[in-house]
Amino acid sequence: QVQLVESGGGLVQAGGSLRLSCAASGRTISTLSMGWFRQAPGKDREFLGGISWSGGSIYYADSVKGRFTISRDNAKNTVYLQMNSLNPEDTAVYYCAAGPRFHVGNSPGEYNYWGQGTQVTVSS
Repeated sequence: QVQLVESGGGLVQAGGSLRLSCAASGRTISTLSMGWFRQAPGKDREFLGGISWSGGSIYYADSVKGRFTISRDNAKNTVYLQMNSLNPEDTAVYYCAAGPRFHVGNSPGEYNYWGQGTQVTVSS
């Protein structure tokens, strides 16, 4: 069983940056792929990107490519999401999720464990 806790959300002005962290406990995530998603009110949960267990492969959704960066520190059992050039459309609850080792999924159903989410609000 993996417990995931996101942190680092908050209120930021348009054009600003935030760095989200996802700390895992219960077991190591060093053998798991990890993903970041977000969900705005009234919308489906959106895939933002994912990182392989080794960090050697990273994928991004077109909506965030070039602005968001995913990284991981397996020694700290933590995954990060660096978000730059934020705009009001990025306002949502952000979630991290743990998936299988050999596949980085891009849909929520491919992930087995989820954090509780952290709110990100971007003001104009």
